[in-house]
Amino acid sequence: MQKMTNSALAEALNSLLGERIVTSEELYDTLVVEVSSADAFSVIETLKLDPKLSFNFLTLIGGVHYPENPGRELCVVYHLHSWKNAIRLRIKAYLPAENPSIQSLTSLYETANWMERETFDFFGIKFENHPNLTRILNMDDMDYHPMLKEHPLEDGTREDKDDRFFGR
Repeated sequence: MQKMTNSALAEALNSLLGERIVTSEELYDTLVVEVSSADAFSVIETLKLDPKLSFNFLTLIGGVHYPENPGRELCVVYHLHSWKNAIRLRIKAYLPAENPSIQSLTSLYETANWMERETFDFFGIKFENHPNLTRILNMDDMDYHPMLKEHPLEDGTREDKDDRFFGR
């Protein structure tokens, strides 16, 4: 099996997807491409079904909250793996906090089911056409999503904490 390089993958992606790639870069020896949230499903479907690239394994779906980026506060991150070419690819799609919604990948990868439920549970990202988008790890009656950076990390009213002892 010949391992594909990131530069060869970037060339193949540019010829296959063209303008649907918003940006691309190489981070930690992995090619990272950004696509619009509207294109994410069709791009990933193309990558899975393309006989040359064959991204047949979904390793991870996760979320990231960037509260300082208006209109792009939430990001869905997909990690794909092509066993045939021995290469990984990271795909990012940004969403607005007002309507964090993106197409579900459960029709492409069965493993997306649990990962999308976890991402919904912790970040509030809605995956359209998901067969059972309910909380999976947190209590059903929670009215918030714990990984959103909506609250300060520390209680500013604490009097028992001396910052000198914490390197500040």
